[in-house]
Parts: sequence; structure tokens; C-alpha cells
Amino acid sequence: MNTQKRVMIADDDPGILDAVEAMLEFGGYEVSSTPNGATLLDIHDNFPDLLLLDIWMPGTDGRDVCKQLKAQESSKKMPIIMISASTELERSAKEAGADDFLEKPFDMDELLQKIAFYLNKESN
Repeated sequence: MNTQKRVMIADDDPGILDAVEAMLEFGGYEVSSTPNGATLLDIHDNFPDLLLLDIWMPGTDGRDVCKQLKAQESSKKMPIIMISASTELERSAKEAGADDFLEKPFDMDELLQKIAFYLNKESN
């Protein structure tokens, strides 16, 4: 049985949420999204298979969210790809423990390749 892989997007930009959500659903993923990174810390089980996480969001910094998720036993293996327009993105993502990063504006094909890479790696 081939269950749909679940991808969650956390970004406060509705345009990015809409575009990425539509593209991932078209790609066969089950997609959920939140404009507020703090909601990710309220999840205690049933985590998505992969998280796309913006660094700058109101209320909670994506780097803090990433660090906390990577510190929890239940979510530390979940791949996290950080997305941001920040010039410091690579350093920030590595310091937060993210698996990968993608600079905005990003190429949708590159995003799909990264997602597929981490989701296929997980099932092997």
C-alpha cells in the first residue's frame, strides 16, 4: 500500500503557502500548512513526513522551532528544510539543526527534488 507522504509548510507568506501547497498536492503529497511556527510546537504525535519551515515568522522564530523539534525524541528524525530570503540562511539552518535549506525565491523543481530526496531516504 502506497500511503501519501505528508508535507507541512510553515510560512507567514500566503502567496508562498498557496503556491507550494498547490504544487505539492499536484505532486501527490498530502499537504498541510500554518502561518504560525508556534503551532508546530503543539504537535506531539502524528508529525508530517517532512517540514518546510520559514525562518522569519511572527511570534516564533523558525530556528527556535527547528531546534526544539530536533531536540524531541518524537520529531528529531523528521526532515526539516528551512526556507528564507535571508542571506544568512545556510548558517542559520545549520545552527538550528535543519536537514537542508532553500533560499527564496526558490525554484519549484529544486524544492520538489529536495523533498523527494528526503522522503525517499526516509523510506529506505
